[in-house]
Amino acid sequence: MIGIGESFALTSAFAWGVAVILFRLSGQQLGPFSLNLFKNVLLLVLLVPTIVFAHGSHWPAIELEHWLILLLSGAVGIGLADTLFFRALNALGPSRTAIGSMLLSPFVILLSFVFLGERLSAWQWLGAAVTLAGVTLVNWRRAHPLEQVADKRGLIALVAAMALMATGIVMAKPMLESDPFVWAVQIRVIGGVASMVLLMLVQGRLLAVTEEFRRARAWPRTVAASFMGTYVAMLLWLAGYKYADASIAAVLNETSAVFVLILAALFLKERLRAHQWLGSIVAAAGVLIVVAN
Repeated sequence: MIGIGESFALTSAFAWGVAVILFRLSGQQLGPFSLNLFKNVLLLVLLVPTIVFAHGSHWPAIELEHWLILLLSGAVGIGLADTLFFRALNALGPSRTAIGSMLLSPFVILLSFVFLGERLSAWQWLGAAVTLAGVTLVNWRRAHPLEQVADKRGLIALVAAMALMATGIVMAKPMLESDPFVWAVQIRVIGGVASMVLLMLVQGRLLAVTEEFRRARAWPRTVAASFMGTYVAMLLWLAGYKYADASIAAVLNETSAVFVLILAALFLKERLRAHQWLGSIVAAAGVLIVVAN
C-alpha cells in the first residue's frame, strides 16, 4: 500500500504540472528572476497564516545551526535553482523542461546516498538509469545551429537548476523531519528571498525588476501559477520528502512530466514528436521500477 509520503509526492507532481503550464504563460511577461522573486514573496506571505494554523503563534524551538542550514538551503535551492529553472522553461518550453527535470531524482539519489546514508536496491538503480535514458531521448533532436545554441543554454541552465535543487533539499531533509514542518519551509523561503534581494541590490537591478512588474498585465495568471507552484506544490513536495526517503520521493515527483505533457498538449497545443512520447514512456517506466521495488 502506498504510504503518506509517496501520496504527497504524487499529488505534488500533479500540482506542479498545472503550475508549469501557468508559469510558462506568465514567463512571457516576466523574466526568470522577476517571476521567481514574485512567487517566493507571495509564498512568504501565504506561509504566515499557515504557520499560525499549524504550529500556533509562539516562536519555534529551532537550533541556530538548523536555521543557518535551512537559510542556505533556500538560497541554493530556491533563490538560485528556481531562477535557472524559469530560464530553462522559457528557452525549452514546458514539455522538454518537465522531462529534463527528471534529472532531479538521480541527483537526489546520489546526494542522499553520500550524505544521508540512503540505499537503493539494484532494481531501483536500474529504474533511475531507465529514467535518465528517457530524459535523453526526449531532449534529443536535430535543430538549426541558432536553435542549438539556445537549446544548449537552456539545457545547461536546467541541469544546473536540478543539481542545485537536489543539493538544497538534501541539506534540508533532516530539519524537515525534526523541526516544525511549516516553519522549516518558511525559513527556506526566507533564505531564497533574502539571497535574491541581496543579488538584486548588488547588481543594481532594482529599477529594472520594478519596471518589469509595472509593465506586466496578466497578474491573475501569474498569481494562480505562483499559488499552485509555490504554496500548494511546494508544501506537498516537501511533505513527500519529510515522510518518505528522499530518493523515493524524488523519483515519484518525476511523474509531473507526464502531467505536463498532457496539459501542454491540451492547453498550449504543443505537438510532441514520436521520440518525445517514447522518451516520456521510458522515463515513466523507470519511475515505476523504482516505486515497485
